[in-house]
Amino acid sequence: MEPPTPLLPPPAATPFEPAGLPAPYEPTGLEPDPGTDGQPFSERRGFYRRRIAPLGAALLALLAKLKSIILLAPKLKILLTAGSMLVSVAAYGSIWGFSFAAGFVVLLLVHELGHVIALRREGIKASAPMFIPFVGAVISARSLGDNALAEARVGLAGPLLGSVGSAASIALWQITGNDYWQALGFTGCFLNLFNLLPVVPLDGGRAMAAMTPWMWFVGFGAMVVLAFTFPNPIIWIIVLFAAFETYKRWQLLRRGGQQQQEYYRVRTLDRFLVAAVYLSLIALLVAGMNATHLSASL
Repeated sequence: MEPPTPLLPPPAATPFEPAGLPAPYEPTGLEPDPGTDGQPFSERRGFYRRRIAPLGAALLALLAKLKSIILLAPKLKILLTAGSMLVSVAAYGSIWGFSFAAGFVVLLLVHELGHVIALRREGIKASAPMFIPFVGAVISARSLGDNALAEARVGLAGPLLGSVGSAASIALWQITGNDYWQALGFTGCFLNLFNLLPVVPLDGGRAMAAMTPWMWFVGFGAMVVLAFTFPNPIIWIIVLFAAFETYKRWQLLRRGGQQQQEYYRVRTLDRFLVAAVYLSLIALLVAGMNATHLSASL
């Protein structure tokens, strides 16, 4: 009988392989990630770096530029006004010389600033003046006021401040004796006097809204006579605008309605004050033109 085989102890577990447990998992970076269709993680990370990251950076750069544009918006308006002024100076300078053209554009600016100031006093935001060669300058606003009296104030503010600019030119002429200032004074007076013609969209038509709107037809007739007497494309453009605006506003006024009646309801005292300012400006501007008139010489 053979002696029994001695029972040997189980092999000792190595420090890295505990008995009865599998060896620990060590990723190599090449194994597929579950749920990614077998695409390695490193490849997906490279894809994000190559495609998605540049798009995000571009979007952030665009947002930064938009923010800069928004912050610079007021400065852009000033640059737009200054740029249109320079274009107008160049256009007028080709006919009258750059020195006189610069003075003329400044007179236009002073006139338009009168409207801007009046609009802001009425609580209405107004754009910066935009200059259009051989047409003048314009501003834009959502309205001219809540009623005809406010419209008249806005309309007369332009010729009022413009007359101050013309008076300053006349004063400089008297001080220096330079014909340059005399010519600017005459031109400024004529410019503001022309705008006081009682027809919309000119400033005089705005004043008539608070006085006697039927005067729009008198002013329109004067514009037609002026257009035939001194043929000029700009005057005919104004005539066309005046015809459209006069017809539209007269139709609104004739049809009445509570809103229209309220708009044109102005106290007698206010009508008198508007008429006094309107007629005084005409008298002063005519006197200014007479004082600065230059006789043509051969």
